Formats: sequence, C-alpha cells, structure tokens
Amino acid sequence: MATEFFIPKLGQTVEEVTLIKWLVEDGTKVKRGQEILEVETDKAIFPVEANGKGTLHIGPFLAGQVVPVLTVVAIIGSDDDTFEGIQATQEPVPAAVEAPVIEHAANPGAFSSTSPTLVDDTDRKFSSPRARKTANELNIDISLVPATGAGGVRVVEADVLGYKASSPKITPVARNAAQQVGLDLATISGSGLAGKIVKADVESAAANIADRSVSSESIKQEQAVLADAVSERIPLVGIRKIIAERMAQSVHTTARVTLVMDVDATDLVNARERMKARYAKDWGFAPGYNDLLAKIVAHALRKFPYMNARLTENNIEYLSSVNLGMAVDTERGLLVPVIRDADQKSLQAFGTEFRSMVDRARNGRALPDDLSGGTFTITNLGMYDVDAFTPVINLPEAAILGVGKIAPKPVVVDGEIQIRQMWTLSLVFDHRLVDGAPAARFLQFIKQVIEDPYLLLA
Repeated sequence: MATEFFIPKLGQTVEEVTLIKWLVEDGTKVKRGQEILEVETDKAIFPVEANGKGTLHIGPFLAGQVVPVLTVVAIIGSDDDTFEGIQATQEPVPAAVEAPVIEHAANPGAFSSTSPTLVDDTDRKFSSPRARKTANELNIDISLVPATGAGGVRVVEADVLGYKASSPKITPVARNAAQQVGLDLATISGSGLAGKIVKADVESAAANIADRSVSSESIKQEQAVLADAVSERIPLVGIRKIIAERMAQSVHTTARVTLVMDVDATDLVNARERMKARYAKDWGFAPGYNDLLAKIVAHALRKFPYMNARLTENNIEYLSSVNLGMAVDTERGLLVPVIRDADQKSLQAFGTEFRSMVDRARNGRALPDDLSGGTFTITNLGMYDVDAFTPVINLPEAAILGVGKIAPKPVVVDGEIQIRQMWTLSLVFDHRLVDGAPAARFLQFIKQVIEDPYLLLA
C-alpha cells in the first residue's frame, strides 16, 4: 500500500506552510529519510524528509502555494500508483463541517477525495481549529477577525490573538455612542484609565469627522500624485508581514519605557583581546562582544528575576529558564535565534551554539525550536555605527536590550580627561511588568560587570 506523504508539524504555532520547491521529480525512486521537499514557515525554510520508500507521485501542488500542516501532498508507493486527489488536513474537523471522504480504489495507491474543506462561515471566511478554539475561549466573534493565513482567506490562531491584543477597551456607554454615529473604534484614542475609550472620546472623534471631510478631496489629490511617483511595490507577505504585525502589536499593547546608559567598556575590550589571543585557535572562533554581553546579561537575569518575565492575561509570570534571544539580520528579515539556559553555558559553549544558530538562520535552515521560547532579547546595531536606539520589545517578553557601538571618547576619570572605550546600552522595558527603579538597577548591574568583568567570578 502506498504511503501518504504529508506536511509534518514544524512547531507548536505553525499552522500552514508555503511550498518552496520539490527536491526530486515526480516518479523518482526515494528512500525513507531522503529530503524531497522544501517548505517555508513564517520563520525559516525547512526540508521535509520522505516517510516511506518507493516511487514518489506528487499531487497538484505548485511552488508558492500555501497549505495547512498535515496536508497530504504526495504518495510514495509503486510505479503504478497514482495521486488522484487532495486530502485537506488531518486535524480534527468540527461536527458541523462534513469531513472529506477518502475512497481507496482497487489500486491501493490511488486516492480519491473531496476538495479541501476547512471551515466556512457566512462570510466565506475559513478558519483553523486552533483559531476557533482560541476565539471561543476569548469570547471573540471569529467572523470579525482579519485573516492572514492561506493568502489572506484563512484565520489562524495568531490572527485571533492579534485581534484580541489590538481590540480597544471601551465603556458600554461609549460603545453605544460609537455605534449610533458609525464610528470605527480603531480610530478613537482613549483618555480613560489605561487608555479606555469613554463617551467624551467618541463625541470628540465625531466632531472631528466634519473637519476631516473638508480636506478629504485635497488628500485624495495628494495621494494620486504620490501614487504616480511609486517606482516599485513589494507585497507585504511572508516574514516581512509577520514582523510588521508583531512590531505593531508590541508598540500598541506595551507600556514602553527606555533607559539609556553610557558604559566604560575599556576593561572588557582589553579582556576580549586577551581571550582572542588565547582561545581563538582552540575554539575555532574569536569570542565576540555579543558572546560576552550575553553571558553578563544572563547572569543579571538570574540575579534580577523580575526582568526574566512575561505578562499573561491576568498574571505576571517569572520564568525559571534564562533563554536569550539574539536578534540577527538575514536576507529574509529580522530573526531571533534563542540560546536556551544561557546562564548555565560556558562562554565557549554559548559562542559555538550561537554561531551555529546564526548560520542556520541566515541560510534559511533554522530549526523550529531555534526561534521560539525566548525570555529576553539582545539586539546589537553597533556594527553599523549606531550609538543608541530604542528597540521594540519582542512579545511576550518583558524587556529588550539595545546595544550601540563601542567607540573611544574623552571622559573624566579621577578628575582627569582620559580616552576610554565607551559603550551605550538602551534598555526598553514594559512598565506593566516592571517599574523604573528596578529596571534601572538591572541595567546598572550590567554596567558594573562590563566595567569590572571579574565581577562575573564573584
């Protein structure tokens, strides 16, 4: 009997993939474990291995097509077997939706099925089982949730969570007032407690409509002129779209505060030079500032556990593991490989694992677990001559550390002007979880260890 070749689960949050290319041709003899297909998630490109031995018969799937995980895209059997249909998904199908019927023909390798069936509501919007479950738990009307999956027609769990995070808080009186005048709540800024929209906000927004309508015609004319000036349009898809959505969600849902601190890194620079001379040959790489800073930050997170936290709907959770996310620039966009238990690894072990993850990320070969589970993120733009910047918190983490360049600067030391290697750090934290003074103590400790690296041994 032929073996169904399907898209495997590639992580807890991956619900669909984009088919990149088949690595072998239809009708090729394949072995179990042989890489035969490349697929792309929102994080990386993964090879999929054959789950059987025999002749590969590929279904009607094209490069660039988006399909749910567990979709059967080919069969592996004898030379005479044929693929004669599409099995949409092996996920549980709700009772209200009729599941695809699969008939086995006389030829055991021939498959016949109905067209792919997900879920169809009155608005012809599809949704995944996980998305529906999450929507029910959060009491959200899934028909109102914008879809991003399967080319913008399928609601996935991330869409539901994003809709929940972006939904404005509003009093019942203000909601009724907004409905009466047909106002979109997303266009109203709340002035109430914690940004809640109150009746006065609705009245103010309604009063501004007339003023905006007066200039609407001139705005249209200006947009027409700008449209003519466009030289190229690039669709907001794939990882770029994911980044856009997550960054917007972070900015709109966190209470961000930034602390900036100048650090004298002279001793750390000297220590790194000595370590390069001593360990580069044996380790196969020279210890970098990212490695050293990561070890210092991991130590600080263990000392100040309130920075190693996340916010759920009703709780602040302090996390037992220190999993450091290290932001990396790739051709596909910003990716954040995660080094688990960073506080327990030696500098050599950390550096080796970090470089391996960066290499996989930049070559589109990151593993599902490489890019998930972080508890704190470090992002470094110093190599681009950036002194300081304000990064966006990588939700659901409590904070992120922005790192600028190390540069010689004149500073006053013991009453005298000296040239020191100065480093600027920017700590962005969510004030909902952490107050300013505790966050400052965390950053101050990092500064102290950078300025006296031997404190790591204390």
